[in-house]
Amino acid sequence: MKKKEKLHLSSKKHVGAFNQPLIFFLFICLIFSVTVGRLFWIQIIRGSYYKKLSVENRVKLIANPPIRGRLLDRNGVVLADNKLFYSLAIQPRLLTKSEWIDLRNSLSDLLNVSTDQLDIAFNRSNSDTPYKKVLLTDLSVEQVIRFKEQENNLYGAQIDIGLIRNYPYKSLAAHTLGYTQLITQNEFSKLSERGYKLSDRIGRKGIEAAFESQLRGAWGGEMLEIDSIGTVQRSLGLKLPKAGRDIKLTLDLELQLTAEKVLSDKIAGAIVAIDPYTGAIRAIASQPTFDLNFFSQPFTNKQYNDLFLSSNLPLLSRAFNAYDPGSTWKPITAIAGMESGKFPASKKLNTVPCITYGSHCFPEYNKRGFGWIGYEDAFRVSSNTFFYQVGVGSGSKALYDAATKLGFDNYTGIETFIDENKGLVGNKKWAAEGRGWGNPGETPWIVEDMASASIGQSVVLVTPLQLARAYAVFANGGYLITPHLVDANINWRSEKYLKKVDIEDKTLETIRRGLRKVVTSGTGIGINLDNSILPPVAGKTGTAEDSSGGADHAWFAGFAPYDSGKIVIVAFAQNTPGGGSVHALPMARKVLRAWYEQKSKNELIRSKD
Repeated sequence: MKKKEKLHLSSKKHVGAFNQPLIFFLFICLIFSVTVGRLFWIQIIRGSYYKKLSVENRVKLIANPPIRGRLLDRNGVVLADNKLFYSLAIQPRLLTKSEWIDLRNSLSDLLNVSTDQLDIAFNRSNSDTPYKKVLLTDLSVEQVIRFKEQENNLYGAQIDIGLIRNYPYKSLAAHTLGYTQLITQNEFSKLSERGYKLSDRIGRKGIEAAFESQLRGAWGGEMLEIDSIGTVQRSLGLKLPKAGRDIKLTLDLELQLTAEKVLSDKIAGAIVAIDPYTGAIRAIASQPTFDLNFFSQPFTNKQYNDLFLSSNLPLLSRAFNAYDPGSTWKPITAIAGMESGKFPASKKLNTVPCITYGSHCFPEYNKRGFGWIGYEDAFRVSSNTFFYQVGVGSGSKALYDAATKLGFDNYTGIETFIDENKGLVGNKKWAAEGRGWGNPGETPWIVEDMASASIGQSVVLVTPLQLARAYAVFANGGYLITPHLVDANINWRSEKYLKKVDIEDKTLETIRRGLRKVVTSGTGIGINLDNSILPPVAGKTGTAEDSSGGADHAWFAGFAPYDSGKIVIVAFAQNTPGGGSVHALPMARKVLRAWYEQKSKNELIRSKD
């Protein structure tokens, strides 16, 4: 038995000795395979990625932001430009944790800011680059001087100089110019492909948004070669940033200032002054307004809420928002009557104290009526019962057709259309579809609707800009213009932008004569208080019940001179009871006076030349 056991042990040793080289060989093969696989992964599959990392470790790109284009008025006066600002930044890679604490304390004492504020900025994770973090923006000159005096003792910190949007006239034309804000993370994921950076500002409203692509310019930068510890060795190339393009607006600063001033004592309202032949907007103001520079400086949550959540809605452009137009709508009802053939220009109607339609008696505003009158006198005295009869008799389709011919219930074509309300002209189809709030078939069009629509109430909403566009048709002889804020070398009198309205000459002239009578002997006679220095004016006052439940609105829409129509002015006072002749007309008169004085001065200068 012992001999067999020895033979067995001997055979096991022999087999073990035979397997050792094989195991070692397999082990080497495994290591070699892992190494080759890893090298294949690094050099072939992920080669471009690691090559990029290698280059980035050696080359650093310092981006240079572009200068945003300026906004100018028609005479070249700057309405929006850029100003220098100073920011405090640090390079985290140069600091240990304890070094940062020491630097933080020094900066806090030197610049009079809390350590908590500096810590919050330091710990933000949305930094543009690992090389730098911005701790403070908009440093004062005094803070910059203090920093520079101690700069040698503040290793890792630096003062950067940048540009921020600046509006010299603060709230002037705020809703029109618009403002810029930092892009959001969601926007950056889409805009980064177009060259935007996370620190970029983008136009949010108005011209700033509509002409963003032209205003912003393009980033430049410098490529620097750096060593392993981040020290710059040399410059590898410089590309200068491309400045954005200046945009010259059609606005006239002097007229805009006047419009803003006459609106300043109103709760809310708007003024529009427009060239009736080209559509160039000379002034467009909205009240209440806001300081555009608010968005170019740090603000607290309370300040943000005070602006964005205010019950006065200061960010809402009243010039682009829709309201009941009241009697300023009566020319559209007149077009419906004459163009339908049911109420020709020579037609006279009996105006009475009250006319019953459906379950409601619609009154004449003087409670007595004016007897038998025609269109011109109906405009002059602003008779309601005359236009009730014309509107109801012409029908919903005729009124809607007349309105759309003058551009209502549609966008005007202005560049800042994103801020514009389309308005409303109620009709049978709209009512049958639910009026925007009900179920189809449950809110039919009724005769009471038609009576209200005839005098611009309840089921009709228009913007001051839309109304100015419509009155330009009466001023220029029957052409629908395209309102605009930038001429941009476009022929605004071409057929694309200036369209002949399909109405009879007799219809147009009847309305024109009626609007002239309004200011010579009717509800708008107050415009003639400055008659000695004003050209002949034509227009219409309006007092509109607020269909949303507020106090009455006051309107005036008109043009001058009567024979040639060089300017159209619409004045609107929101929820300001007392009538258009009391509140809106005086505003229009002051703007018209400023326009005429400026026009006369320019003509005098040209005559001397």
